[in-house]
Formats: sequence, structure tokens, C-alpha cells
Amino acid sequence: KGSVIIEYVGPILTNQERDEKGGKYLFEVSSRRTIDGSGRANIARYINHACKPNAEPEIRKGRVFIEAIKKIRAGDEITYDYGEEYVDAFIKPHGCKCRTCITKKQ
Repeated sequence: KGSVIIEYVGPILTNQERDEKGGKYLFEVSSRRTIDGSGRANIARYINHACKPNAEPEIRKGRVFIEAIKKIRAGDEITYDYGEEYVDAFIKPHGCKCRTCITKKQ
């Protein structure tokens, strides 16, 4: 708990570049800057969404660090909440498949 797990990395896009590119791996760091995390070197892009996550993103000086908010044991999936805007656009149309939501359905 409290440890930095990984940094979300990629080229910095302007709002115009972000709007032209679109996609799922864009992480807004300010009102004018967005990280394009679509490159495969950005291993943080593989962290999944969860409604009750064990990590959270922290934005510091235009950089995004994923930090543990709970104790994470070896073998546990690392997750964070992608935020309302992303969830509404990409997850809700297909239904959330995080562990909490799947368990509720059973």
C-alpha cells in the first residue's frame, strides 16, 4: 500500500492531436495535455478497470504514476478505476466485467 507500481508513459498530445487520434489508451494529465499510452512499451496500458480497485493513478508534474491503495499480493491483478467518462463511453455499453460486477451478477 502506498507504493508506486508503474508509470503510464507515451508521447504527449495536444488537444487537437488527441481529438484527431481518438482511442482507448489516452490519459488526460491536464486541460491541454494527454498521454498517448497506446504503444506496447507502455506496460501500464494493460492494467484493467475495476469498480473497487487496488491502485489509483496519481498525476505529478504531467506524469502519471499508478500507486497501490491496498496491499497487493503476488499474483493479484492490478486494477484502477478508469473514471466516469471512460466507463460511460467504453465499458457501460458492454457491461462492466470487473470482479466486483461479475460477482454481483452471480
